[in-house]
Amino acid sequence: MSWFSLSMIRQTVHALRRYPQETLRQIAQTGLGAGAMAFFGGAVGIGGLVVLSGASLIAVQGFASLGNIGVEAFTGFFAALINVRIGAPVIGGILLASIIGAGHTAELGAMRISEEIDALEAMGINSISYLASTRLVAGLAAIVPLYCGLVGVAFLSPQLTTTWLYRQSHGTYEHYFRTFLRPEDVFWSFVESVIIVVVVMVTHCYYGYTARGGPVGVGEAVGRSMRFSLVSVQVIVLAGTLAIYGVNPNFALTV
Repeated sequence: MSWFSLSMIRQTVHALRRYPQETLRQIAQTGLGAGAMAFFGGAVGIGGLVVLSGASLIAVQGFASLGNIGVEAFTGFFAALINVRIGAPVIGGILLASIIGAGHTAELGAMRISEEIDALEAMGINSISYLASTRLVAGLAAIVPLYCGLVGVAFLSPQLTTTWLYRQSHGTYEHYFRTFLRPEDVFWSFVESVIIVVVVMVTHCYYGYTARGGPVGVGEAVGRSMRFSLVSVQVIVLAGTLAIYGVNPNFALTV
């Protein structure tokens, strides 16, 4: 797996130079999906709904929990802290693994058991570059607008929930939200998301590329890749949070 990961990452430039059309096709399919389900079944549609519900849940739980001690005005602080540092990277990683990554594993696995990958190599095509590196480039290209959209939804959803559902004033929410929202947190959250993209894409491409045992083997490869990538997402976010905020959380909350 280490050899495959290094080869896949090293050949990204080769994929851009030799297979630009395949790279563009993968970028379009990764960001929007295919066919009539493009806007609702792709990463954009499902990701927006997942983040919308997750961020709203943070606002609901935050308002209720903080209200128990009489400081529900800090709901904006709650949303700014959790959505950026934990919520967006975790939800984005799970989204990539479940929608995009699992599809890559199944697709590459089907090509492996039907000997399509062997046919590509027989024609002199670098199969890792053509099949895996192009997907890695697509994931890295798609994460920029995708992450910006998910973060925008994550910011808007708790604000609407808090101000419309619980009737908190817009000024109170905006004050605490903007006070505790640090640009550095958004940057580090994006860095974590990029690392998650690389790990998820490498994992799913590896398990699909090395699938064996017919259709049953492809199904097992999808299951193993999902297990590995979902655990990896949590470990990356945990390690990143401890490394960045383990000693200093970078905020001082006073009542």
